[in-house]
Amino acid sequence: MKLNDLTFYDYFRSSASYRVRIALNLKGLQPETVEIVDLRTGAQSQSLYKSVEPSGLVPSFTFGGKTFGQSLALIEWLDAMYPSPRLIPTDPLAALGVREVAHTIACDIHPLNNLRILKYITNTLGASADAKQEWYRHWICAGFDTLEALIAPHRDSGPFCLGTTPTLADICLVPQVYNARRFNVDLSAYPAICAVDAHCTILPEFARAAPE
Repeated sequence: MKLNDLTFYDYFRSSASYRVRIALNLKGLQPETVEIVDLRTGAQSQSLYKSVEPSGLVPSFTFGGKTFGQSLALIEWLDAMYPSPRLIPTDPLAALGVREVAHTIACDIHPLNNLRILKYITNTLGASADAKQEWYRHWICAGFDTLEALIAPHRDSGPFCLGTTPTLADICLVPQVYNARRFNVDLSAYPAICAVDAHCTILPEFARAAPE
């Protein structure tokens, strides 16, 4: 299925874009147009993209003459417009649990370690490469301590974060684990996180979304 008249602004190594790619794959959806915003060259800060998305952030969707950003908002919209399979459960309590995991990643972990924060730490505050690495690892581990506690009690109920089907929680988890490995974070203290990631990443919908 295609999304008519929708342009998806993507970048292969953006973990927020990675989330949206997974969600699109799980729903069997393919945008009509995919534009690559190369963060390595600073394209996100140039007038061409900022005229489309004033925040300069990816991902974003443009359709109907309007642009919308924020990966979790975009995924929730996809779930409302294309409700099969569900990525956020209809049961309010189950949905709360899924959002708790997803927001722990997208609101607590990721913002402290995204590209513009790391650049500010080094370019403006003068932190060394080692200090930047330490910053990254500290906030990953602080967040993963919480995630492990949230996910571990559900390991007997299914291979995903919170049961037998992939949800927004898994969509957020896999890109964050990918980033942690890129920065050589020791994940040995997080067996539940690693088990969910190992299961998800062999699924074609997740594998096709990977940066590679």
